[in-house]
Amino acid sequence: MASINGLAENLSAAWNAPDVTMRARQQLLRTLIADIIVDVDDAVRDVVLTIHWRGGQHSELRVRKLKAGEHGCATAEDALEVMRSMAGRWSDEHIAATLNRMGLPTGQGKTWTAHRVYSVRRVRGIDAYRSAVKDGEWLTMEEAAKALGTTSHTIRRLINAGLLQTVQAVPRAPHQIRAADLTSEPIMAAMARKGRPCRVVDADTLPMFTDT
Repeated sequence: MASINGLAENLSAAWNAPDVTMRARQQLLRTLIADIIVDVDDAVRDVVLTIHWRGGQHSELRVRKLKAGEHGCATAEDALEVMRSMAGRWSDEHIAATLNRMGLPTGQGKTWTAHRVYSVRRVRGIDAYRSAVKDGEWLTMEEAAKALGTTSHTIRRLINAGLLQTVQAVPRAPHQIRAADLTSEPIMAAMARKGRPCRVVDADTLPMFTDT
């Protein structure tokens, strides 16, 4: 006990010394602390720890109370921002794939899956995916291809040719296409050329593909 009391005189050095065992640290705490009272402040969702030190002093420590389903390994804010940006337009599978491409791990350092994205969204109150097919405003490349009766490869050629504009919720996220753009004159003309889109041409330039 005398050695423990000696360590208590220089708490920082005693606690951080490389040769101090966990058992010694526990003995040190028992020497310094009389008791700890735990309470919950429901108004701000804090766990309140009141530490009574030997000698009559006391300290208060507040720790945020976790919500149901939440764990101590918090998801990085960058990953949460990606979810908020994509959740209304993309499925959990797409969000997970984007987070993995961006190199943003879960709070536990794991790769993302659709289930893990769902769990974080539920805890954080992030709205779920609303299908672009249902509201008809935004389409994935696959959905756009289906709407035009063509392939995703052709849709990508239209995009690369500058005929079809896309947006991305965040860098490396999948492309989204406005459904109304599929009926524009350049797209209709490109699709009429036997499904072989080409670059935009002016009136004095012969088209790359003819209808004959």
